[in-house]
Amino acid sequence: MDDRAKILELYKDLRVADVRDGMDWNMMHHYGSVHYEIRPLFRTRVVGIARTARYVPFEESVPKLTPEEYTQWAKWYYKEVCYDPWHKSITKGDFMVLDQSGVDVGILGSNNSLAGIRDGIVGYLTNGGVRDTDEVIMQEVPVWSKFISQKMDQGRIRFDALDVPVNIGGVVVNTGDVIVADGDGVIVVPRKLAVSVAKYAHQELNNDKAGRRKIYEQLGWELDHTVV
Repeated sequence: MDDRAKILELYKDLRVADVRDGMDWNMMHHYGSVHYEIRPLFRTRVVGIARTARYVPFEESVPKLTPEEYTQWAKWYYKEVCYDPWHKSITKGDFMVLDQSGVDVGILGSNNSLAGIRDGIVGYLTNGGVRDTDEVIMQEVPVWSKFISQKMDQGRIRFDALDVPVNIGGVVVNTGDVIVADGDGVIVVPRKLAVSVAKYAHQELNNDKAGRRKIYEQLGWELDHTVV
């Protein structure tokens, strides 16, 4: 088993809260928790390895075009200006992290997000927007975003760089970092701390399970997977 697979195995059962505790046990109290304004579209849980991309505002004006001309211009735009090169080099288990530089667009939608899932992405994190949200939710594509946006990319945002450090909700994310995301939000673990953080995260998870299991028994409740 390679290092990447070992890390995913270490984190597969951990909740965001457990990983937050593991970071604290490694004296990282100030770091790792993505700002709470970035939330999931729906309740789900994902663990993956970060892959980063940065997008920046489009600096030029949109030319005056007829609707037919605009159709062709938009095709050109998605090929030459706002493209997604990460689609060509996805590794199974990637958690795609997109820095939108504050631009109000739905950089993720029902089509491109699902294509990434098909190719091995496990979830998406963006400090910007997502659109087509009814379909994204129906397709069960895990997305944590700052907002929902109706707007398409063309004329507003362009691709800038792949696999560079990005700032998402006050946390610098590097390709290769560990990301855990659930209903509590998102936490990022620097790759160099991944094993130690997981060790103490499991310690706290096991303590929580034991404590709640005792209460379950006192209440006469049937034990479930969260306490066994």
